[in-house]
Amino acid sequence: MADILIGTCGWTDPALLRSGWYPPGHRDAEKRLRHYATRFPLAEADSPYYALPTARTTALWADRTPPGFRFDVKAFSLLTGHPTRPAALPPDLRDHPRDETLRAEIWSRYAEALTPLRDAGRLGTLLFQYPPSLTPGPRAESFIRTARERAHDWPFAVEFRNPAWWESDRTAPFLTDLDATAVATDTHEGLQQAPVTTPHLAVVRFHGRSPLWRTGTKEERFRHAYTERELAEWLPRIRPLAARTKEVHLLFNNCCADAAVKAAGTMTDLLAQTHP
Repeated sequence: MADILIGTCGWTDPALLRSGWYPPGHRDAEKRLRHYATRFPLAEADSPYYALPTARTTALWADRTPPGFRFDVKAFSLLTGHPTRPAALPPDLRDHPRDETLRAEIWSRYAEALTPLRDAGRLGTLLFQYPPSLTPGPRAESFIRTARERAHDWPFAVEFRNPAWWESDRTAPFLTDLDATAVATDTHEGLQQAPVTTPHLAVVRFHGRSPLWRTGTKEERFRHAYTERELAEWLPRIRPLAARTKEVHLLFNNCCADAAVKAAGTMTDLLAQTHP
């Protein structure tokens, strides 16, 4: 049976900080992360999606968490084909054409920054979340394969925001061939159960069930408080994942006040009842 690790997509969301979930006196970055790590064994670092991290930052993440803690780290937006503001790029690369040469250089700097986390045994996986604009087909597969070849010796997970990928019987074998973990999702559009494509990891991301999932602001798209019944729907789906992988990561992205940490706590309790 796999280790099932539960956490949230980020630990510094402004709404979470305002919610009062952190104890009084935990206003600085070190105390917040240390407190978070006493409650959950897993966190998703989403800030690297918006800007390249530094090795100093990731080394501090490692230092402030205990052995066995895992960080799943989102890939920088340019690496997954998302729109990327010039200001998000390093100054010396802002005038460079948006091509594979630029992505190769960005990958090199991104990997260098995450090396302290990997060396410390804190890295769970890299999360490559591909946008709805990436539709299935040979060109898209080539784009993903190139990214995987750059990251050939790193753990690599893929989330598709375009549901057409899971309407094709090519997707699971494609990810298996890449040794890439398929990410399952929970949204207003339904529960997308992804197949097990690697023996070492399965990932489920709970985005909430807001009806504005596709059209609202960030806060509107992820505003949802999971009920115990909604989370219990996943229990029979998690069991097969745990039977076929070494680790299962369950991450809550319903970032409205303390809704994500509450849902993560409820899921922890539900699994303790069924997986003592």
